[in-house]
Amino acid sequence: MQIGVLGAGYVGLVTGTCLAEMGNHVTIADISEHKIECLRKGRSPHFEPGLDELLVRNIEDGRVKFSTDVKDAVAGKTAVFLAVGTPMSDDGSANLSYIRQAAADVAENMDGYRAIIIKSTVPVGTNEELSAVVRSKTTQEFDMISNPEFLKEGAAVNDFMKPDRVVVGVRSEQAETVMKRIYSPFVRTGRPIMVMNPESAEMVKYASNALLASRISFMNEMANICNEVGADVELVRKGVGSDSRLGGAFLFPGLGYGGSCFPKDVRALSHVAKLKNVSCPICDAIDATNVKQRTILLPLMDKELGTDLKGKKVAVWGLAFKPRTDDVREAPAIYMINELIARGAEIAVFDPEAIETSKVELGDTVVYAESSYEAIAGADALLICTEWNEFRSPDFDKIKKLLKQPLIFDGRNLYDLDIVREAGIRYYSIGRPAVL
Repeated sequence: MQIGVLGAGYVGLVTGTCLAEMGNHVTIADISEHKIECLRKGRSPHFEPGLDELLVRNIEDGRVKFSTDVKDAVAGKTAVFLAVGTPMSDDGSANLSYIRQAAADVAENMDGYRAIIIKSTVPVGTNEELSAVVRSKTTQEFDMISNPEFLKEGAAVNDFMKPDRVVVGVRSEQAETVMKRIYSPFVRTGRPIMVMNPESAEMVKYASNALLASRISFMNEMANICNEVGADVELVRKGVGSDSRLGGAFLFPGLGYGGSCFPKDVRALSHVAKLKNVSCPICDAIDATNVKQRTILLPLMDKELGTDLKGKKVAVWGLAFKPRTDDVREAPAIYMINELIARGAEIAVFDPEAIETSKVELGDTVVYAESSYEAIAGADALLICTEWNEFRSPDFDKIKKLLKQPLIFDGRNLYDLDIVREAGIRYYSIGRPAVL
C-alpha cells in the first residue's frame, strides 16, 4: 500500500517506519529540513531502541522515503497519517493549529479518495473539526479516521509491531476496510482491531492515559503516607499488586510522571470536561499530586544539606523522564535541578542518552559529565531521578570514595535498604524508612 505520514516526530517516525517494515511504501514529510536530512542518512532525531535499525533497512530497500514537501506524502497515496504535534497551551488545552494546517495541506494536494488518519493525540470532537477543514478545501472524497497511538517511549517499536489492541474510529465501511488492511499484519496473533465511532476512539486515548497516570499519583500519595506512619511502600506495593483485580503495573512510587503524554493528556481531558461543564476532580487531583511529587525529596535534602546550598555540589543521575528515551519534556529531574540551582547549588549531571536534549532545558547552568562516576566526584550528595539499568548495581565503595560524604537521595527506589545500610551510606528514598 502507498502510505503518507505528515510529521517526522516521535509518533510519525515510528508509525511510518513500522508500516514500511511490513512491505508498505511510505513517504514521511516534515517541515524541518535538518530532521529530514538526518533521516535520509538513516539517523533518527530521537533515541528509540531498535528504530535506527529499521530505518536503515527500509531506506536501503526503498520502502521509506523522506521529504519536506507535503505533496510527496499525499499524491498517489491510499492513506495519509496525521502525526504532527498537539502541544499543551497555557490553559491546559491541546494546541490544534498544527494538525488543522496538516489537514488543510492534505486537502489541497489530494487527487482522489484518501483515508486521512489522525494519529496525533487530540480532544474529542477533533475528527469532525478536521473533516470540516478538509471539506472546505476540496471536493475529493475522503474519510477522516481516528487511530490513537499507544506507544511507550523506550518500547515504541515493539508496541507498534505487537500492539495490545488497535483502536480505529470510523464512519464508513470503506474506512474500516482500509484500516483493517493496514493493521492486519500486526494482529496475526489474535490481538483485536477495535472499531468504533471517532468520538469513542478519541476518548479511549485520554481515558487510558488518565487511568495510568492516576495509578502513579495514587501510589505516590501512598508512599508519602508511608513516610509518616513507618510503613515501607515497597512492601505495600507488592501487597497491593498481588491482587488480581489490580496488578502491579504503574504502582512504582517515585518523583512522578513526565514526558509528552501523561501531563498533557490529563490536563487536556480536564480542560475538555470544563468546557462541557462537567466536573473532573479526579483528573485535577492526579495532576496536582504529580506536580507536588516532582520535588518531594527537597525537604529531606534541606534537612541534610541546608536550604542555602552555596558552595555545595549535587550530582544528578538521570535526566530523561524515564529510561530508554532521551525525552526530558516534563521530566522530574529538570524541576529538581532548577530548584537546587535556585538554592545556590552547583549541579553535575549524567544521563546515558539525554545529555543533548537536556541542554535545551538547562543550557550552561549545570556541568555535563561523561560518566556517572565523573558526575559524583567531589559532590556533597547524589540525587537519582531516572531508573536507568546501569544505575541499579553501582560500586558503592567507589561512590563513597568519590562523594564528600556518603549521602544518596533516590527518587526511584533503586536500592535494597539492607545493601545500602551494609555499604555505610546515608540513604533517602520514596515511602521507605531512611537509612541513617
